Amino acid sequence: MAVSWYLYILRCRDGSFYVGVTRDVRERLSRHNSGKGAKYTRARRPCELMYFEEHESESSVRRREREIKGWRREKKIALMDGFPSSIIDDLLRISG
Repeated sequence: MAVSWYLYILRCRDGSFYVGVTRDVRERLSRHNSGKGAKYTRARRPCELMYFEEHESESSVRRREREIKGWRREKKIALMDGFPSSIIDDLLRISG
């Protein structure tokens, strides 16, 4: 059975965005908000999950991460605006 990889985007308290990769979105969000995640998010808590997408391989998710990190803020916002919040709610509810 293949393990999925996820690209995710967080909105930090200061309004900035953090783009990352994980195998478990819910657990990673928890780590960010507990101060045990990336150094960038530690001083910008709480963080809110705004977007995620599933990938079949680490290489594909890492390519996508580099792509999105290179985007301007407006393009990231456009991607997130098209993402239904109900999917995030379902992920967090089902996992927790």
